[in-house]
Amino acid sequence: MRIIAVSTLKTFLRRSPSYADASEPLMAWYRQVKAADWSGPADVKRQIRSASVLKGGRVVFNIAGNKYRIVVWINYAYRVVYIRFVGTHRQYDAIDAQTI
Repeated sequence: MRIIAVSTLKTFLRRSPSYADASEPLMAWYRQVKAADWSGPADVKRQIRSASVLKGGRVVFNIAGNKYRIVVWINYAYRVVYIRFVGTHRQYDAIDAQTI
């Protein structure tokens, strides 16, 4: 899969020293998604069982034991993952993952 806006991950990590513990889990997620070849939501769930598949191609991934979350929009036909949000679980609770 091609991942768009990896800079979003880097920006999140630079935002606060308290997010330093997210660095390795985020990079592990990045490597796993980059190596994936998902043709639909079932492929995502098969590979990452903790992922939450939403409507319209949105998927929420739990990172670092659910301390952080990543919201993406996936264009399965073109094998592209667009990072829409990276944040703590509390920050995630304050957004609408379907519209961000």
